[in-house]
Amino acid sequence: MTATADAEAAANELTPLADYLGSVLRRLRPLPPLDLDLTQAYGNVLAEDVTSPHPVPAFDQAAIDGYAARWEDIAAAGRSGSHPAFGMHEGRVPDPRPVRLNVVGDLGAASWRPVRLTPGACFSVAAGSPLPMGADVVVPVPWTDQGMAAVEIYQAPKRGYGLRRAGEELPAGSVLARAGSYVSPALVAVFAASGIGHVVVRPSPRVVVVATGDELVEVGRASQPGQVVDANSHALTAAAVEAGSLAYRLGICDDDPEGLRTLLEDQTLRADLLITTGGTGTGPGDMVRRILSRRDVGRTGPVTFTDVALYPGTALGFGTVGAEEVPIICLPGDPGAALVGFEVLARPAIQLLAGAEPVFRPSVRAHLLETVSSPAGLREFRPAHVAERRGGGYTVQPLAGGPYTLSGMSEANGLLVLGERVTSAAAGSTVDVLLLDRRR
Repeated sequence: MTATADAEAAANELTPLADYLGSVLRRLRPLPPLDLDLTQAYGNVLAEDVTSPHPVPAFDQAAIDGYAARWEDIAAAGRSGSHPAFGMHEGRVPDPRPVRLNVVGDLGAASWRPVRLTPGACFSVAAGSPLPMGADVVVPVPWTDQGMAAVEIYQAPKRGYGLRRAGEELPAGSVLARAGSYVSPALVAVFAASGIGHVVVRPSPRVVVVATGDELVEVGRASQPGQVVDANSHALTAAAVEAGSLAYRLGICDDDPEGLRTLLEDQTLRADLLITTGGTGTGPGDMVRRILSRRDVGRTGPVTFTDVALYPGTALGFGTVGAEEVPIICLPGDPGAALVGFEVLARPAIQLLAGAEPVFRPSVRAHLLETVSSPAGLREFRPAHVAERRGGGYTVQPLAGGPYTLSGMSEANGLLVLGERVTSAAAGSTVDVLLLDRRR
């Protein structure tokens, strides 16, 4: 059997990523909803649809500074006072005819007494002020002589210009946001304008991150032979925050069975999701898999470890911890593989716990700029840079992948996806890309 055949046979024994991901997500449920004050709701996900109890605007109002009037009173403004057919001397330019109205009052945003227009009169109004009854147009200040007791209007806008009718933007009873939507600053403003002071949301998941391994040392020192600087717990904590969670980094846990069990059980009191990194393989030093997959570990486990058709990093773990059955995700120790594992497994889990819809990153089809190869039988997620084309569509430039995925991820704004049956993708072909939505 050739090396290629050996690789394909080994890959056939792996669990397809889609099957594994589906089996994990089916075991998770969104966190119980809670009622939050509007000022605390930002960043959370709505647990139910929100409808407007009041119209926006709540009343007819001026949209600009100017003069509120009846359109029939100003319709003639700006029309010529003479015409050649009626004896105007040849070559003479007609003068525009202004309309003169009495200004019977001033209205500001805080005005509350109802007033009514009479023929030949108008009100000076500020943007946001209630409209007087009978007004159907607001004349902009520059189109007038800006008079105070009386005003001359040089040009008539169209009927309805310069005003906003009650409910014009949002009628009462309209759906402002659907369940599963993130509460953004703009949505907070919409809720407030509609008279909504509380909303029912899913809380942000509390995620605890711990790196495991006797070889790990803290950031700030160069690693020596037998030592590896812990990059993973920092990166995964940041990734969990980016995903919308409240994330806590515990740091490093040695490969001590009792210490690991105790640490994880202690964290169930403040975690909705636990994430470990390192020790998921089958080597002699992979203690996390050995410890958590045992069925005699009491309240901690068992955690099922699965070899998934994923590159980089095939070994992933999932289960629950403690009497509360807090879900736990175990990611590989290689930093690039840990970040890819987070994107394809942990991030969707966080989104599901938060009640977000959809739980997956958006994806696009893109024009590949460079030929790439990929391991047979594995679904590869390679760092890439995505750009929009002038004529429409996207291009994608592959970045460092495989054993160099970490350095590629630092420059990436997307993940190029190469399926299990793809061993080579030619430049010019169309490929799938997950958009990372990095702030660049």
